[in-house]
Amino acid sequence: MFDPTIFDNLKVAFENQLYDLDNLDGAIRITGRTDRMEMSVMARDFAIRFELTGEPDISAEIRLEASLTDLAAEILELKGEQPGCFLTIGFGMKVSRAEAERECGQIESILKEIWQEIPLVQTLSHVYGVDSDIYRNEAELRFQRKIDEDQMEDIPELILHVLRSMEVLKSHFSR
Repeated sequence: MFDPTIFDNLKVAFENQLYDLDNLDGAIRITGRTDRMEMSVMARDFAIRFELTGEPDISAEIRLEASLTDLAAEILELKGEQPGCFLTIGFGMKVSRAEAERECGQIESILKEIWQEIPLVQTLSHVYGVDSDIYRNEAELRFQRKIDEDQMEDIPELILHVLRSMEVLKSHFSR
């Protein structure tokens, strides 16, 4: 009999919550989904990207990653190992090229207030050769410890934090 891994159980829990917010509540619109097995390192990767309904300026992505070490430790029931998944939450939005420093500082303040001690990395990009006054900002919150099924009951509150973050970012950065 197939026994789902921690990764599979968390993936399904996130999918259920987010698809309900899309299909039943109409609060969000799912815009992308990735579910892959990275064969070169035998790792699993799942990401689901969404935006608030009618608000395409701010997007969010929830990503789960499980390494071969974590998957093997769980499947083989290795003693002394703590299998689990790494969680990353990302937010995508546009920032002004001329005001990038100030706006990235605002984004950092907003996300640090909501997420407190979770490390934040912001990456700015633009298409070379296209004259634009706008950068794409990908702000990622990278959780430092692994999660497992013990955090399953925290998923609804975590998603509410993501939605709250999107609302606050929208009020400052809708273009």
